[in-house]
Amino acid sequence: MSGAFYDLHLHSCLSPCGDNDMTPNNIANMAVLNGLQIIALTDHNSCKNCPAILKAAQELPLTVIPGMELCTSEEVHVVCLFYSLAEAMAFDAYVHEKLPDIQNRPDIFGEQRILDEQDNLIGTEPKLLINAADISVMDLKELSRQFHMLCFPAHIDKDSNSIIANLGWIPDECAFTAVEIAHVENIEPYRQQYPNIRPMRVVTDSDAHYLWDIAEAVRTLPVDPAHPEQLLDLLQSAAG
Repeated sequence: MSGAFYDLHLHSCLSPCGDNDMTPNNIANMAVLNGLQIIALTDHNSCKNCPAILKAAQELPLTVIPGMELCTSEEVHVVCLFYSLAEAMAFDAYVHEKLPDIQNRPDIFGEQRILDEQDNLIGTEPKLLINAADISVMDLKELSRQFHMLCFPAHIDKDSNSIIANLGWIPDECAFTAVEIAHVENIEPYRQQYPNIRPMRVVTDSDAHYLWDIAEAVRTLPVDPAHPEQLLDLLQSAAG
């Protein structure tokens, strides 16, 4: 198996910082144009555009994994990927209740647009999605079991909203099996500096908020792109 080209960290126009051109169809078709085979939609603290992009990609040579970029109470960003859309939407409802009741100001933070599979606007999210949810990073081990999801710390080599920037290390109690490192050149230095990363699977994603930032077909994982559960199972296994 040669592997599948992937990008597991993408934002749509639901994220207030996501460009309005990041619609389900635009994301899916740009991913195909870039040669990607598996992507994940991971809006800030929400999965509400996942139903649309899964439908939009049905006729494309592309597998979409429903996901979310959770902002924990420590303001740590964590990518959450789901085995099914139903589980993603159940976690979406759970996180929504854990967000502070602060309304979005589109004129300041940007719109939070919910679209259908034809990119029609069907609603907006009133709660500001970039706030920290009342969910600790220490809660994620149990929540992963409860919602049948895979979680890994996002962009740990960035200076803000990363588990290392905010906590100083990756707690063993979290039992993460994968980690995202934004810059490939940082993989080995971080493995040397933080030994508990060494047995983890490492992914490098685009964290795209604009269409032109979606990854090219460069990075692969040894899975069949037609079976996204293989990717999730792989990321939950030891790197060896």
